[in-house]
Amino acid sequence: MRYLPERNVWEGGATLVVGVALWLFAGDVEVLVVDLTKVGIVMMCVGGAQTVWGLFRSARRRSV
Repeated sequence: MRYLPERNVWEGGATLVVGVALWLFAGDVEVLVVDLTKVGIVMMCVGGAQTVWGLFRSARRRSV
């Protein structure tokens, strides 16, 4: 299977958007185990890192 850095960009972007939505709009929702605003912050970090990694891999693939 071939590695596609564009997939990381799309998945990271989607994760980032969902994380921002949780962070902004889920402050009033109560869940027994976790705080959804903190989950949103973690998802934003992971999504941002995944997006940056995909962009880096995409740029590196084109330059080689």
